[in-house]
Amino acid sequence: MDFFGPILSVIFITVTAYFLIKKYNAHAVLLISGLLMLFISAGFNFELPILKNPTGLKVFDIFAFIKASFSKTNAGVGLMIMSIGGFVAYIDKIGASHALVKLAIIPLEGLKKNPYLAASLVIPIGQLLFIAIPSAAGLGLLLMASMFPLLISLGVSRLSAVSVITATTCFGMGPASAITASATEIAQLDIIDYFLNYQLVVTLPMSLLMMIMYYFTNKYFDKKESFSPEPNISDVPHNSTAPKAFAIIPLIPILLLIVFSKLINPFSSTTSLDTTTAMIISFFIAVLFEFARTKDFRQLISSFTIFWDGMANIFKSVVTLIVTADIFAKGLISLGFINGLVSVSENLGLGGVLICVFFTLMIFLASILMGSGNASFFAFGPLIPSISKRLGLETTYLILPMQLSASIGRTVSPVSGVLIATAAIAKVSTFSIVKRNIIPLTTITILLLIINHFIQ
Repeated sequence: MDFFGPILSVIFITVTAYFLIKKYNAHAVLLISGLLMLFISAGFNFELPILKNPTGLKVFDIFAFIKASFSKTNAGVGLMIMSIGGFVAYIDKIGASHALVKLAIIPLEGLKKNPYLAASLVIPIGQLLFIAIPSAAGLGLLLMASMFPLLISLGVSRLSAVSVITATTCFGMGPASAITASATEIAQLDIIDYFLNYQLVVTLPMSLLMMIMYYFTNKYFDKKESFSPEPNISDVPHNSTAPKAFAIIPLIPILLLIVFSKLINPFSSTTSLDTTTAMIISFFIAVLFEFARTKDFRQLISSFTIFWDGMANIFKSVVTLIVTADIFAKGLISLGFINGLVSVSENLGLGGVLICVFFTLMIFLASILMGSGNASFFAFGPLIPSISKRLGLETTYLILPMQLSASIGRTVSPVSGVLIATAAIAKVSTFSIVKRNIIPLTTITILLLIINHFIQ
């Protein structure tokens, strides 16, 4: 096999990683790298990916890949993710997210005698919230406004409190998650099936191990750093005054998707509900909740702008990232990266297990360097179906640990949005949070690989 193309692709990956580490715009870096690889492939007469409607000229075809990617993404996963973004923006604006968090902290208030147990219990509570409020930085700030002062008053350190709060965002899972939407699109699975039969199976034992690890890790570090409790705290954001009934609003899309999934479906077997439609229905239900509170028709009409703005923000940040990462992936494919990887694995006798470990750790480290789970997963996720097919593996065998390790890696990145935002409020350094997070989250990544191997 000619390794010229694969070697070039590795060089491009290295250079791309360098620019991303240096904080160059990820969208532009991925797009330019992808286009350059496609131009080189065309120049050396390598086989380009198939274009549905070719222009008749290779140079034009390369740019037509961008159009084709936008068309495909906006018609599918892109619209799904934008609808999620619009809904999340609206429920945050009306205070529904705050109402859900305020309700969730009630079980912690009676644990004054065991503050480290209370801190560990934040993890499963926060992870359930993260399924309904799938913004890592957004949920982190909500928990800093509610659980952070409670944990401090119970007697844990700022670092212990903020470490468990950031840990709640380490699993990008559930039907409202952008990274899950992308994974199910790649694996061609129903999103509820993937959530219940794949994600939950591996994350439940991982979550239990996390609780145990954080209990002892935080207790150890607080003792080592001679921590003294600070019962009074006043430097956190105020809580929302939204009605308690609003706490149900963030859960509506999940309830709709589960009830009308193949698992339950109380109506005809032909009745189906996709994620995008569920988000739109949930948005209109949220609008009715807000109108019942305000009785202001003018405000009701103007509030639709919040939904559109939320969709627009997701388009310019996440959807465009998916598109540029898709062009980057096409460039790697055109240079023979997949063929080279499979050929090397066959020559070295590497099986599916080691390929899975390699890609999982690669995405984990990429997320740490970039501070974004989405960026790392969107760049390499599209390569998985071809690799799994060549190696005779199920797509989920590779996609599941890669998808989860992407969000886990973000949670130990000192440059991730959630760590920067929570560290600023807690008045601690992001590197101090990473020191608390790295041991538990590296451990659960190893557990992820073990469980994934035995369940698939």
